[in-house]
Amino acid sequence: MPDLEQLKYPVGRLQRVSTPLDRATRAACLDTIEQLPARFRSLVSGLDDAELDTPYRPGGWTIRQVVHHVPDSHMNAYIRVKLAATEEMPTVKTYHEDLWAELPDGKSGSIRMSLDLLDALHRRWIAFLRALSESDLQKAFAHADWGRVTIDEAISMYAWHCRHHTAHIEQALASVGQP
Repeated sequence: MPDLEQLKYPVGRLQRVSTPLDRATRAACLDTIEQLPARFRSLVSGLDDAELDTPYRPGGWTIRQVVHHVPDSHMNAYIRVKLAATEEMPTVKTYHEDLWAELPDGKSGSIRMSLDLLDALHRRWIAFLRALSESDLQKAFAHADWGRVTIDEAISMYAWHCRHHTAHIEQALASVGQP
């Protein structure tokens, strides 16, 4: 049985990177972000409510909560990078993701709405990110927990976030015998 750390961080903890990213690394990160909506749809297609309400670890979020959490998180990320691109080192607001996941829409809402939101959000976010210049990618925001974060670094962080929560869903599916 994997230990709690492995269950919480199946792809490892987030490692902050130095920026600027090289072109190949940035391209791989953008591809990961771009492909997430289709990957999530593929993973949760055909799941019933009992399967959607399976946690990825003891005491962890359910598949349903993960599916709702990711667009919540990525909407915040999209706004943060847009603020960084248009303002001088804006201080961004944090949010209590753990409390958001416990709200009625996160606990029991239809995943279809979050999958649709994720789809539209990622199309827009990727179009925005791919259009930025090298100098724009070095613009930054200030975060209460993370400090200074460039747009380039945020791309890396959210690619990790995509892999992190995809692995959580895969863990939950494995626990109920789904491929």
